[in-house]
Amino acid sequence: MGERIKYQDFAKVDLRVGKVIEAERLPNSRKLIRLIVDLGGEKRQILAGLAKWYKPEDFIGKYVIVVANLEPKKMAGTVSEGMILAAPCSDEEKPALLTVSEPVEPGSKVC
Repeated sequence: MGERIKYQDFAKVDLRVGKVIEAERLPNSRKLIRLIVDLGGEKRQILAGLAKWYKPEDFIGKYVIVVANLEPKKMAGTVSEGMILAAPCSDEEKPALLTVSEPVEPGSKVC
């Protein structure tokens, strides 16, 4: 297990349910898939380093867990506006997407 943090630190993380509405391989990257995720009131572009295990079409329609309050980050010349969660975090094992068991409203807060 990692270092323990205070509840106040965890409370800063904004986890939301997002519905993937578009997905494509990022042309200038072997690892990245570009996702457009509906977070309710807005759509976000999120880059996921999962191209080794997933095809873009595997994401369409999935309700994923998104870290919604990360600062935008430029990767492979494209800006990512969040992060989707998957486990395990390993280069050897195929990660499973963290999803919800039934559809909920995009943008719903995870608590």
